[in-house]
Amino acid sequence: MTEAQNMLLVDGYNMIGSWPELSELANIGMQEARDRLLERLADFQAFSGWKVIAVFDAYQVPGLGKAFKQRNVQIYFTKEKETADECIERLVGELSRRRRQIYVATSDMIEQHVIFGQGALRLSARELLTMLEQNERELQSKIDEEIRGHSRNTLAGKLSPEAKLLFERWRREK
Repeated sequence: MTEAQNMLLVDGYNMIGSWPELSELANIGMQEARDRLLERLADFQAFSGWKVIAVFDAYQVPGLGKAFKQRNVQIYFTKEKETADECIERLVGELSRRRRQIYVATSDMIEQHVIFGQGALRLSARELLTMLEQNERELQSKIDEEIRGHSRNTLAGKLSPEAKLLFERWRREK
């Protein structure tokens, strides 16, 4: 799967509200929940090669209409009076002309009926969580395999699993 073929658009606050881990973090602070979601999406992007776009309704953050990149995940905060669903619909319209396979992760299937009619594929919050968990297991398996392949006398053998995970993330982001 190459970046040019697969794209994932994520309705950020839908995922935060749907995943128990993120809902609990949102109770502490919305920024922590957004950061955790973006961290998991960045790991998925780095490992899978898919282009990932996360869309958030800007009414919950200052600075309407912002778009920026963080750890190779494109992040959109919607414009004033624009919902995440409307922003995703606009993005799918723009991106579908480039003949990519577009997946949309949302729990608002009814509000996204137009984009699914245009050929985008829906991922429910649970399906996306399952994909991310599978991605994390594969990444951990790769790291564990590399650990077993190195003796304690090599530099790689002396690194902690956390350091190896960090290096693997950096390697995949380049």
